[in-house]
Amino acid sequence: MFKLRRFLKSYILQLIVGPICKLIEAIFELIVPLVMADIIDTGVKSGDYGYVWRQGGVMILLAALGLGFALVCQKSASIVSQGFGTKIRNAMLKHINTLSHRELDKLGTPSLITRMTNDINQLQIAVAMLIRLVIRAPFLVIGALIMAMTIDINLSLIFLIAAPLLAIVLYIVMSRSVPFFNSIQSSLDKLSLITRENLAGNRVIRAFSKQESEKQRFNEKSDELTKTAITVGKLSALLNPITYVIINIAIIAIVWFGGGYVYTGELTQGEIIALVNYMTQILLAMIVVANLVVIFTKAAASANRVNEVFATETSVIEGVKTESNIENAPMIEFKDVSFAYGEGKYALENISFTANKGETIGIIGGTGSGKSTLINLIPRFYDPQKGSVLISGMSAADYTFSSLRDKIGIAPQKAVLFSGTIKSNLLWGNKNASDEDIEWALRVSQSYEFVSKLSDGVEHEVLAGGKNFSGGQRQRLTIARAIISHPEILILDDSASALDFATDAALRRALAVETSGITAVIVSQRVGTVRYSDKILVLDDGELAGVGTHEELFKNCEVYKEICLSQLSADETEN
Repeated sequence: MFKLRRFLKSYILQLIVGPICKLIEAIFELIVPLVMADIIDTGVKSGDYGYVWRQGGVMILLAALGLGFALVCQKSASIVSQGFGTKIRNAMLKHINTLSHRELDKLGTPSLITRMTNDINQLQIAVAMLIRLVIRAPFLVIGALIMAMTIDINLSLIFLIAAPLLAIVLYIVMSRSVPFFNSIQSSLDKLSLITRENLAGNRVIRAFSKQESEKQRFNEKSDELTKTAITVGKLSALLNPITYVIINIAIIAIVWFGGGYVYTGELTQGEIIALVNYMTQILLAMIVVANLVVIFTKAAASANRVNEVFATETSVIEGVKTESNIENAPMIEFKDVSFAYGEGKYALENISFTANKGETIGIIGGTGSGKSTLINLIPRFYDPQKGSVLISGMSAADYTFSSLRDKIGIAPQKAVLFSGTIKSNLLWGNKNASDEDIEWALRVSQSYEFVSKLSDGVEHEVLAGGKNFSGGQRQRLTIARAIISHPEILILDDSASALDFATDAALRRALAVETSGITAVIVSQRVGTVRYSDKILVLDDGELAGVGTHEELFKNCEVYKEICLSQLSADETEN
């Protein structure tokens, strides 16, 4: 947690005021037993009810003042803990957005969600307890011991024996509980993953009637988490009976030996009551300390997971240039590019090609051949291990992210829409787009027909993930979002796979007419989608099997010919 202290710098005042107020409240709490002893020894013993009422008023005043200081402390703790959590979440989200896809793949979405929610919540609780109880609880233990000594040094030996015994019990129980808290957080990650998969893939689960098997899978991980939590609970459950036994024995000893002192006149009845109250305060403070150990142990585990995210550095370092000054260079150029996701086999190997301004590049190949991997290197979602990717003659690594990605419009393989409206989704592509720009993008992407039929048009609500649109409609809207900024490079990553052949053909015709001058990179499994491209790249198991036009590849590239004949008749391949 010490590494996260930078997020507390804005709350120095609350960090000072809060504990001081709690300390003052603890002082008042230590004074109360002495006032009570005075009431018993003076007011009750002599029957002076006026004195009892006056001293009772003093106790109420102490309680009221203590409450006031406690509320100030509580507010300070709330301000700091909530502000601390908010700052960490904002910083973590900002940091996550700097990471490349490689780091995001490694960390995993479910784990990142758990870290941004549950783990930061644990840290917020720890900060609140730090302000409210970390000073108060030890002060009460030490203060109660000192106050007991001021009353009677002999009976205070009982306190000096009981307090270490309580500390030993707390240490034994907590030291055995601590290792389980890390495993609880890991189990939450796994449970979050299964929950996310079930919610995202609910339709698939129902289609294959896998509800029971998924329920069993969820129950297994849930039971694993439950067993760990129960184990911790059983260990923690030992605290109360053992500590109460020690405290009650100590109280019995105080009453037993104190009774003799009262009989001889060395102590008063009120002082015995005060000693019992101080022993009770020590018990309650020790229980608070035990809870603090649990809270800070959880927080330490969570802090490690949060710091792991902050310690993760992106493998894709942003450049500093905003524009290339190289004239007449290809818009896109791959020079002997090789890329692997991990330490294993290359997903792409020795890829070289060029795409000039205004050209349409088709990319085709079997499943897993590396098509999407190739186009992900253009906007620098990943960096290649070997070779270089050039945009307008300059290495993509030299551009700032914003200047590079402003040149590129992308319609991803998985059509992703965000909750809001159709218009708000299109404005992602160009925040300054006019109504005419929006209409143009809808017409080119073949979305205008179905959008115009909606009662509220482009203001129609989009549910999370675009679930209220069909797959083909989502794809067309993502294409509209990609072209609305008139990018220099347009990447369509199999983004027309859900379209019927007529709509696909109309889309290709519109793109050819309306986006002339744009370098288009079209990834598709369909020969009909890429056959009229200026240049077609044929990928086979991560290698470039052929480059050329449809006619050239059909004659000279066996991989391409095989793909064509699997989709088209012999006559269709020649027309």
